[in-house]
Amino acid sequence: MIISKTPVRVSFFGGGTDYPTYFHEFGGSVVSTTINKYIYITVNKITGLLGDKYRIAYSKLELCNHVDDIEHPVVKAVIKYLQIQDGLDINIFSDLPSRTGIGSSSSFTVGLLHCLYTIQGVQKSKHELALDAIHVEYNLLQERVGVQDQLAAAHGGLNFMQFTATNLTVTPVLLSKERKLKFQRKLMMFYTGINRFASEILKEQLQKTEEKTIQKELTDIHDMVNQGLQILQDEHHSLDALGLLLNKAWLAKRALSSAISNSFLDDIYDRAIKGGALGGKLLGAGGGGFFLFYVPEENQVEVRNKLADLQEISFEFEEDGTQLIHRS
Repeated sequence: MIISKTPVRVSFFGGGTDYPTYFHEFGGSVVSTTINKYIYITVNKITGLLGDKYRIAYSKLELCNHVDDIEHPVVKAVIKYLQIQDGLDINIFSDLPSRTGIGSSSSFTVGLLHCLYTIQGVQKSKHELALDAIHVEYNLLQERVGVQDQLAAAHGGLNFMQFTATNLTVTPVLLSKERKLKFQRKLMMFYTGINRFASEILKEQLQKTEEKTIQKELTDIHDMVNQGLQILQDEHHSLDALGLLLNKAWLAKRALSSAISNSFLDDIYDRAIKGGALGGKLLGAGGGGFFLFYVPEENQVEVRNKLADLQEISFEFEEDGTQLIHRS
């Protein structure tokens, strides 16, 4: 049996520049971190003695004998991609709901690849796992996906990522332990209660990206990555500037598509700002999922009160990326 543990991520700056439609021409970059919320996958080889070749358990249970009968698109694609002939028992667990903007679908793809390569006796680097996950999602499944989620899930940690048509690089953001902890303590995350398919939210944004009608907004978002990175790495610079920059980035992101926000979500953001948050953003494509806010510690009780109708999610940064936590 193989068990993988793969983190989800929160992205601070640069979202939207990690789509091939954009970065193949202009280059892109992102600052993000993985957090201690995970996708767990167990994989075990099985024989026909149990009556079915494939047993796949997630929000539903699939029992079938032919790979083409598997309904889960990623499971089917990965088994075919790796040309696995063995029967498989696959179980999937998650700390947080899916379709909420934290990159969980890509974390799942990375974790599944990690398990299935291992069960075949193949060892892959973290970067190779990320690139394979991008290939599965973008080329095989033809999903509207960027490339930051797979890289974050595989590598783990607080990173500066850069994207070009020929290269994807991941560089750890080096901070003192004290500054990283101070930054982490100023972040609050709340669940909006809305689950959505990122592909539906992104349809308008990607069309506008291709038509270059949101070129200015994407350029501004891209520029904010280096600004955010400089603030983070300057130990003498107040971290509160990051909160103000997040607010600026949110305003730019909202302009990318009419599907990113709505009156319900705008009200949540406005209440957090009135409570003392300096800035924030919807994680991922937008349209629902989780709000991340930068809140000075002295204002956090008030923000919590303003958003008492929402579930707050406590979290910490993590640095390990995808791991195997059991192998037998």
